[in-house]
Amino acid sequence: MPSNRAIRTRKDLLDAAGRLVRKGTTPSLEEIAAEALVSRATAYRYFPSAEAVLAEAAVEIGVPDPKTLFAGIGDDPAARVERVDTTMHDLSLAHEAELRLMLVQGLLRKPDSAVPARQNRRTPLIDAALEPARRQFKPAALANLRRALAFFIGTEAMIVAKDVLAIDDAEARKVKRWAIRALVEAAKSRS
Repeated sequence: MPSNRAIRTRKDLLDAAGRLVRKGTTPSLEEIAAEALVSRATAYRYFPSAEAVLAEAAVEIGVPDPKTLFAGIGDDPAARVERVDTTMHDLSLAHEAELRLMLVQGLLRKPDSAVPARQNRRTPLIDAALEPARRQFKPAALANLRRALAFFIGTEAMIVAKDVLAIDDAEARKVKRWAIRALVEAAKSRS
């Protein structure tokens, strides 16, 4: 399991790549490492190439801050999680090629690697979505809910809809909203 330090280092590399891209450059992995204040060798432990970190950085830039994401939406946990899903679904569609590449690279890593295979973007957003309603759930039900929701939110769900189920985008969104509502209600009933 990756350490907190490894997770932070990976995030620092993604943030550094984002800063350099926003300046209008296409940086090398060495330049990204220098911007992140890590060695070139460290950068290569986390990403096989500049293209890999830049592809993921493009996605990282698009993930909104929770305060912005939930502005004006209220405290209904299902509605808030649906907002997360819509955001992540749109982001997945906009960066489908980069995200598929990221998934391939993650699958090629050793499962027991001390270096994280990818950045966890969905769980912090799911946690922020559920925060105002957390007292509506028993702790165990809340823990199961946040994990179950992670199965339906993100790139993998979009790929299953397209590649496995062969359903169009509108149908995929409809099914995911149904699943989100069902999971939230199931978690409430166990509280």
